[in-house]
Amino acid sequence: MLDNVSLDQLHMFIAAAEEGSFSAAGRRLVRAQSVISQGVANLEAQIGVTLFERGGRYPVLTEAGGLLLADARAVTLSMTALKARARSMASGVEAELAVAIDVMFPMAVLTRAAGAFGEKFPATPLKVFVEALGGVAKSVLDGRCGLGVIGSLPLRVPELVSERLIAVEMVFVAAPAHPLARITGPVPQAELGRHVQLVLTDRTELSRGQDFRVLSARNWRLADLGAKHAFLLAGLGWGGMPKALVARDLAEGSLREIEVEDLAGLGGMVMSATYRADRPPGVAGRWFLEQLRAGTDATP
Repeated sequence: MLDNVSLDQLHMFIAAAEEGSFSAAGRRLVRAQSVISQGVANLEAQIGVTLFERGGRYPVLTEAGGLLLADARAVTLSMTALKARARSMASGVEAELAVAIDVMFPMAVLTRAAGAFGEKFPATPLKVFVEALGGVAKSVLDGRCGLGVIGSLPLRVPELVSERLIAVEMVFVAAPAHPLARITGPVPQAELGRHVQLVLTDRTELSRGQDFRVLSARNWRLADLGAKHAFLLAGLGWGGMPKALVARDLAEGSLREIEVEDLAGLGGMVMSATYRADRPPGVAGRWFLEQLRAGTDATP
């Protein structure tokens, strides 16, 4: 009998519980009171549980009815979500959007795009993975993500298509007590080699043999940008960081920018969207990329 329980019956049950009477539930659902009363009675008979006590003027939820009310709501909400997602898929919108984002990408731009995405495509789940170096490309190549945003190490992978999004300003920094931060004026590149450079490392094999602005043979490799930031603040080395991420540190003096002789800083790191040539982005993916590209306030 449980297999014959209908969504219509659950809607009647929920309306009666929330409105406090069968007549009020009928007005809400634009149904006759007798239809609501009979629908709830049929539901009780099918599931073998009394949902309402009917001894008084108004029906009162039983303890079992109160427990099953939460389940009924969950079922109807799930069906509503299923219908919404089916409508989106029928219109060409992806069932879900999984995106791998380079750790150097400005989080303010990403969060604004994600917020707008949630409003534009409420039925499409968004998954965001933050990766470093080859991690973005690998996530797209192996199908874990349909889209990637890569920049910290340009990779040439034939299977992937790239589209320029924005440029992110990068700077070399060190803690105030670090020897490099005490040098007045541009720092000779030879001097950099005497000190530990903090460098992001790749968890994948895609960037083997490639380095991005590694200027010191003495270097420590970290797989997490947050750890690199903490090491810089602790004076354990020097390194490059997105300027937006260390703007407050520079303003407060907890980090200082290092100007390198014969090197015009790190300049702008180009961030590019990437996806498999045989799996181009759908409606939601393309819209999301345009939101990321529109974050022009992150460009230098």
